[in-house]
Amino acid sequence: QKLKVGFIPITCATPIIMAHPMGFYGKQGLDVEVVKTAGWALIRDKAMSGEYDAAHMLSPMPLAISLGVGASRAVPWTMPAVENINGQAITLSMKHKDRRDPKDWKGFKFAVPFDYSMHNYLLRYYLAEHGLDPDTDVQIRSVPPPEMVANLRADNIDGFLAPDPVNQRAVYDGVGFIHTLSKAIWDGHPCCAFSASREFVTAQPNTYQALLKAIIEATAYARDPAHRKEIASAIAAPNYLNQPVTVVEQVLTGTYADGLGNVLKDPQRIDFDPMPWGSFAVWILTQMKRWGQIKGDVDYQKVANEVFLATDALRLMREAGLTPPADAAKTFSVMGKPFDPAQPEAYLAGFKIRRS
Repeated sequence: QKLKVGFIPITCATPIIMAHPMGFYGKQGLDVEVVKTAGWALIRDKAMSGEYDAAHMLSPMPLAISLGVGASRAVPWTMPAVENINGQAITLSMKHKDRRDPKDWKGFKFAVPFDYSMHNYLLRYYLAEHGLDPDTDVQIRSVPPPEMVANLRADNIDGFLAPDPVNQRAVYDGVGFIHTLSKAIWDGHPCCAFSASREFVTAQPNTYQALLKAIIEATAYARDPAHRKEIASAIAAPNYLNQPVTVVEQVLTGTYADGLGNVLKDPQRIDFDPMPWGSFAVWILTQMKRWGQIKGDVDYQKVANEVFLATDALRLMREAGLTPPADAAKTFSVMGKPFDPAQPEAYLAGFKIRRS
């Protein structure tokens, strides 16, 4: 019943964080300590060592851990729930407010939260679709989200594709503007996830089910726009996001300043949907292969099914009052290009700019 769950202080972790002050863990009979963590590599290492029972991770991380990519060894890992969809943005330094065409970004230095992140893959995709090679025309470096605004202010980077509230905080501090929301690249894309080792799932099945139920019920609560201001107040506190409430509210409600003098409204700026679609996993694997993070043949469907645990999510979504999808497959387009999860290699072959 006593558990430690690690998280990074970003709005992507909203269900994991809010489940603590708003009583969703307690409702399931759990005593959960949510532990603020400095960066993704540390989250991974603490989760793999067993210091954390479960963790907030980027959606690609359970895939990378299971494949032994970027870590010392392969460990079977699971992702039973997506935390958030959308909710990221490309933010640029104010000095670039007249350089909105990505073709003018050669030589820029960008930050992303981690090599194995949707941010890295979406930024690379966006740049490549505009004719820039993300490995030779720009620099992309990993920077923990809490350090991104300071790096933008210090002129160490020109911009970032980052989770919120980082983008909105850059606007709030007057050091950056929101160039585009990530939903303009792929509307409905997954970002962060609730994750746990396969060992935890199988050895502690009752605890795992209770923890996942708490997360999915929190996700269902967060999905209702009427609850967003209440949630913002709960998670803005120093031991959680440590941000002004107005910054968190702008992200969660979708009514926000863009840093260029405009107030924009987009209720889908961030949303919460726990369904771990297998097609999400297959797309992520194509991008890991595209950029040389994984080599050789990949059994896309096998890896997706082993890591993204859709069956558990579907059952608990019903119990939480969410309407589970009728179809087990999900199709989508990224920057107007349709993705067929049944044809990953053909999709990969269609990119002119790639490493593999």
